[in-house]
Amino acid sequence: MKFQAALLVVKNMERSVKFYKEVLGLRVTMDLGANVTLTGGVALQTQESWCEFISKDLQSISFGGNAAELYFEEDKFDDFLKKLAAIKGIFYVHPVQQYSWGQRVIRFYDPDFHILEVGENMKSVCRRFLDSGMTIEAAAVRMNVPEKFVREIGRASCRERV
Repeated sequence: MKFQAALLVVKNMERSVKFYKEVLGLRVTMDLGANVTLTGGVALQTQESWCEFISKDLQSISFGGNAAELYFEEDKFDDFLKKLAAIKGIFYVHPVQQYSWGQRVIRFYDPDFHILEVGENMKSVCRRFLDSGMTIEAAAVRMNVPEKFVREIGRASCRERV
């Protein structure tokens, strides 16, 4: 068995596709009208067709539940935050948070109030710590990852700079 995609029910397909393209940079890989598949394992389904599939009426579908999210990682997190700030109509779950392991994340809603999280790529977190002068050992402790992971990121960063 192979996982194919997370499917989100949407009220307005055109609006949702535009949002996912503009905000997250996803691309359409298949457009069947009532169902659109995007890169990254995201599929969108119209509310009307979804109701037919599960034999329910429109009133039985609720939006805005806070029990799940789609999670993305971004290499250039600060650039993404600037881009997000420039887009009108974004509703935030919370501002940027930094967890104890150093990763920064932001959560916000899509047009149908599905939660989206964008987190700083963990390799980027590691590079940020090493670039700030933190030792490999200290970075590993702070991030709660093996020293081997930090060493590999450090070596890769050195090769990229050459």
